[in-house]
Order: sequence, then structure tokens, then C-alpha cells
Amino acid sequence: MSPAFPLADSPWLSLPPASGGPAVEHSLRHVLLEAHTLGELVVSSPTQRPAVLRHSLLPVVVDALGRPADEREWVRWFEAGRWSDEQRERLDVYLDEYAFDLFDPQRPFAQVPDLRTAKDETKGAGLLVATEATGNNVPLFASRTEGDPPKLTPPQAAHWLLHAHCWDTAAIKSGAVGDPKTKAGKTTGNPTGPLGQMGVTLPTGRTLYETLLLNIPAGPPLRSDDLPQWKRPETATPQWQERLPAGLLEVWTWQSRRIRLIPEETDEGLRVIRVVVAAGDRMPHTPEFDPHTMWRLEPTGKPRAGTSRTGKIRPPRRPLRMQPGKAAWRGLDALLAPERQARDASEDTAGFATSVLFDQAGAVRADLGDDYPLRVELTGMAYGNQSAVVEDVMFDALPLPLAALGGDTLAHAAVLEVAEQAEDLVRAVNRLSADLRRAMGAEPIPWDKSQRPGELLLHALDPLVRRFLAGLRRAGEDLDAIEAGQLAWEQLARRRAWEVADRLLQSVPLAAYAGRTISQGEGRQDRTYRASLAEASFTNRCDEILHRATEDRRQAGRPLMPGDDDV
Repeated sequence: MSPAFPLADSPWLSLPPASGGPAVEHSLRHVLLEAHTLGELVVSSPTQRPAVLRHSLLPVVVDALGRPADEREWVRWFEAGRWSDEQRERLDVYLDEYAFDLFDPQRPFAQVPDLRTAKDETKGAGLLVATEATGNNVPLFASRTEGDPPKLTPPQAAHWLLHAHCWDTAAIKSGAVGDPKTKAGKTTGNPTGPLGQMGVTLPTGRTLYETLLLNIPAGPPLRSDDLPQWKRPETATPQWQERLPAGLLEVWTWQSRRIRLIPEETDEGLRVIRVVVAAGDRMPHTPEFDPHTMWRLEPTGKPRAGTSRTGKIRPPRRPLRMQPGKAAWRGLDALLAPERQARDASEDTAGFATSVLFDQAGAVRADLGDDYPLRVELTGMAYGNQSAVVEDVMFDALPLPLAALGGDTLAHAAVLEVAEQAEDLVRAVNRLSADLRRAMGAEPIPWDKSQRPGELLLHALDPLVRRFLAGLRRAGEDLDAIEAGQLAWEQLARRRAWEVADRLLQSVPLAAYAGRTISQGEGRQDRTYRASLAEASFTNRCDEILHRATEDRRQAGRPLMPGDDDV
């Protein structure tokens, strides 16, 4: 007899109460029906959260209940704070019909029954786990080898199964029996999972119920052929195809791999130790209706044809991806570019637009209130070696003032100004470092080699930017409060910038104050670099960037150079 683990009624989703307390594992049914009482989904890797939301919670809600027809209906749902009795009943009936059994012999959830290779080969369950060593994917600090695969509990297996559909590495996959595209027992040219092509932008609220609604775009009824994977019999076969998804439900539950979990009884209970992973459906590009990404708008003068190798057409907009080591607030210009006021692309310059979800949140901010504690989670994955290995998992979360989502608000301008000031200060510190090194007879630190001092300043400014964003929620559109917050930010940012600058200035030898003259080439005037000139230039630049703090010091009669009286 086959083991059973119906996700609808088995505990596999870990969430704490919304009022606080330890997380408890719940079934899908309990989580959806009681979403208003639960907090944030707890996962072992941040990349699992969008995978679980997109592959189970969100499509069940939208397929069972439909979606709000417009923003007014969305607000009514949101203000209700919980599902109505009728909506609860419809969710209950839906989950009775689709139990989502992880090990069902006929239709295992998000898998292909009897999936096998020509030689009946299986691989360790670590193939599903991004942080485990398997094949060419060997994380630097992996705790086990490929010969010692993890023993996944059913809840763990469910999470990593959905994670593989979203984030799996690219390159060669096992060839499945029944797949006509298999050659020599394998398939090549497999792209990464669809979320690996984007920086996932996920709004979250005070309860799971609010988070679910914040991730559902309002709009007309979905197309009749837009179905989740459990209603698509073709996804339960080894055959796959390259095409665009029909709509929201299909893109959320996209089967980018064909997978079979192999459960077995152990001394510790039911475990998944072996799996089969083969090629799955491929998207030519991320469809524009995907709600969980920000977009780069291609320059209008750029040819739309792809490379000569593929000959594919380049879409007019592409998902923005996260950059390793870059804090989320450094991309606020894209996050806060509403679709209604997106920065248009010119002939030579790219533009950008925010996700449809943040555009929607900005449109209903008057109903939610400017002090609503909206938070944005940004998740991404960096791949290496032709996207066949995982190099880094990126995650950041920001408090996001709702008022900043309005393109013509004071809060919007303030947020962008603070982010720009931080970047300008980083450039000023790096320029100070370069000038000091030239004064010593050395070359500046290359931008792509080693760590430049600007990175130290970014680390010091990061908590200040986050504190400013959190405080801006309370300020709303109060000009005096916003100005006071910006002044406080500039005063603290000035102190942090000079702390880094002082370390640089104190580390140079006396010879740097004598300076060094560098020839600029024929017909150009030679340039002299001295530590004193570099310091003066940095001071002037800080005064320009942090103009409120500079003016405040002038009015108070305090010196513009840093000293013991500094803030």
C-alpha cells in the first residue's frame, strides 16, 4: 500500500499566531481558512517562501474564489480582515476535491507518477535542496557529501519539491522514458527555474490573510484555459514543451521540471531519500503578467532580435534581478516606479517599472492608510558555471511607506533622495580613497577587485536608511515631519561618512601630504594629488550631498569640518 501525505489535511506549513508566539505546523486547509489568525510563513530558506506561496496558497485561493474584479472590490476583501463564510465554504469544498497528496500513486502533487530513466536510475534527495552538494553543485560550506543524501521528511520534501520547480539549476537533466526530446539518456539546454530569472518582489502584511491579498492582483476573470498544474493532465507526463503560460494560475504553478519523489519507511519514519528529476516545461521569457517582479524597460532604439545563436526576439521588458551583496533599498528607484508613472525608456537609455502588486498597493493607499506596516521581501538566486550551480541566495526585507508608492508624494521624493544621497556618499568615499592612494604613489583600488571603503560606508548607512523608511510610515505626508526625518538622516549619515574618511586619512603616511604630481598626457595640465586636497574635496562633496545638515550647522554657527562637536 502506498504511503499517503495529503497536503490539504497534513501538517506541513509552519506559521506562528499573528499575535505572536512560536510557529506551529498546520495543514493547507487550516492555513487558508484561518489565515487571519496566522503570521508569516516560516521556511528553512528564504527562497522557499515565494515557491510555497505561488505553488499552493495563492493559486488555491484564486482558483477557488476568483480574484477581486477591481481595486474597489479588493479593498472590500481587505477591510473584511478574513474570509466570509461563503468563501470559507468554497475553499473547504475545493480542498475536499483536491487533496494534493504528495505520494498519490496516480497523481502525486506536482510530480509525474512512475517517472523513470531508461536505466531506472535515481539520485539523492539533495538534488532538490539548493544548499546540498550534488553533482557539480557543491556549496563551499556544505555539511554533507553527495554520497550522504539528506533524509527529507514529507513536509521538507514538499517544500523542496516546490522550490525545485521555481529555482532549480540549469544545464543537463536526466532523460525520462516517454520524453521524445531525450538524447543519449539526457536533455540539454534546460534553463533555471522561472524564479531564477528574476528578483522576486513579495509584499507582506500583518497577517497571512493580508499577505495573500497583497499578492493577488485585482482584475477581470481569468482566461478559461488558465489552469493550475493539478488541473493540467499534460504536466503529469514525461513530455514537456516550450511555450508561454496562459495566465496567472499557470505561471504560478509552472512545472519547470518533471519530478518523482520516492518515499520509503525508515527507523525515523517516512522519508524521501531518492528522487528522479528530469526536464520540464520551458518559458521563452517571463510573461508581462507575472506579478512578482520589477521590470527593466529596454531602450527603444535597441534591436529586438536576440543573439544570432538563438535568433529569439527580445521582449520589450525584462525582469530585474537582484545583485549579490546589494541591499534592497539601493533599488528603490525601480521599486517605487509605479506602472502609471514608470520611467519610460528612451532610444539609448533603459527605463523601469515596479511590479503590478506595488502599483496596486499605491493605488489603494488612501484606504489602507499611510501608516500601514507594509513590508517588501526581495529574494533572488545567483548561479555560476553556466547556471549549473548555486553561488548565492539573496534575501532582503524592507519597511516600505505606502505614501512612497505615490509617484507625486513628498514621501516618494524623500525616499529616492535618501537612497541617492547614500550612493553619492559612497562614491565620495571611494573618490577620497583613490585620491589618497594617488598621493602615496599607488593606483586606486579597481572597482571589481577587493573591497573598496565605500562598501564599509554602505554597511554603516544600511540601518540608518531602514530606520528612515520605518519612520516615514508615521510621517505620512506631513512636510515638517519628513523634513525633520531627512535632517536627522543627514546628520547621522555625515557622522558615518566621516568615521570611514577619518580611518582613511589616518592611515596615510606623511609623504601623502607632500603630494605627487601625475602627468595627464600631452596637451593636458599635470595634476597634483595631496592628502589635504583630497580631504578638502571630500568635505565639499559631503556639504553638497547633505545640504540640510550643512545648512543646519551654518545656522548654528558650528564648524563645517567634523570635530568633537559633531552630531
